[in-house]
Amino acid sequence: MNWLGLTNEVTIKVYHGYGYGDQLVIYGHVFKLSPTPRKKYRKSFLRNTWALLRLFMVKPYAGLQLEMIWKEQVHHCKTDLDGFFKFDWKSEPPLEQGWSEVTVKAKINNSIIAQSQGHLFIPYSTQYGFISDIDDTFLISHSSNLRKRLFVLFTQNARTRKPFDGVVQHYQLLAESNTTGDAPNPFFYVSSSEWNLYEYILEFTRVNGIPKGVFLLSQLKRLNQLLKTGQNNHKTKFTRIVRILESFPNQRFVLLGDSSQQDPYIYEAIVSHFPKQIHAVYIRDIYAKNKHKAADVLKKIESKGVPCCFFEHSSDAILHSRKIGLIAGKVLV
Repeated sequence: MNWLGLTNEVTIKVYHGYGYGDQLVIYGHVFKLSPTPRKKYRKSFLRNTWALLRLFMVKPYAGLQLEMIWKEQVHHCKTDLDGFFKFDWKSEPPLEQGWSEVTVKAKINNSIIAQSQGHLFIPYSTQYGFISDIDDTFLISHSSNLRKRLFVLFTQNARTRKPFDGVVQHYQLLAESNTTGDAPNPFFYVSSSEWNLYEYILEFTRVNGIPKGVFLLSQLKRLNQLLKTGQNNHKTKFTRIVRILESFPNQRFVLLGDSSQQDPYIYEAIVSHFPKQIHAVYIRDIYAKNKHKAADVLKKIESKGVPCCFFEHSSDAILHSRKIGLIAGKVLV
């Protein structure tokens, strides 16, 4: 198993959680079979292909009793059919802002069979929050072309994949928009990519300096569903964004996405439901066939009083952010 980069030991994956008001939430999965963390990142087709396949070689652990410890509190839940778990609990306000650690333990007959640490983010009292797509918004992915998307996934890895030029600078500027580096704006990454790719995406953002944030991904897939990765999760994406907005009713949000799939339409629906909470919408022009349709949708959003930016290059998005006062600096003419 170790030689194959797999483990049949019970493994708990804890994803970044978040808090709001007196409410806190954190997600994760428990597996009977799962990939071990990748240690070497070589430019090898075979290694990268196998590393990707391993991410979908999982066997969820259903109905397992879990215990979570946060500060001096202890909470319990059970995993569902695909091994997914969610701790949703309340704490006495005010909550300590920033990142804190939680411990999740798996138990059978009160005996601990596995445990893992995770991190919970409680946003600072800042003016803005940011909700961003991942594929073809900051990570070059070719989402509109399944053959190209799979080729990139199979032949590259989290350290060789590339972000769009200028996007890291834009996101870093947004993280400090009307605040400071020690109290950054919260980032939520909502994507149609599956939870299988969580560690992959987390490593990519770490290596490239994308602001640390909370990920809300799509339902886990098995190996026989690999060819459907990143597809057909647009309705749940809308629901996940709504969940964030409802959690932070006093926060103004900026939405960032791309034109390759459904982001313009999802964001239009979000603006219709939460007009007072959306400060601006950014759509990367990545798919020529959708160019005119996406532009028309953004015009509808602008007619509701929400500034939009339809751009090919992140330098134009940065210029727009300066123009509307989202980030500091003069607008160069």
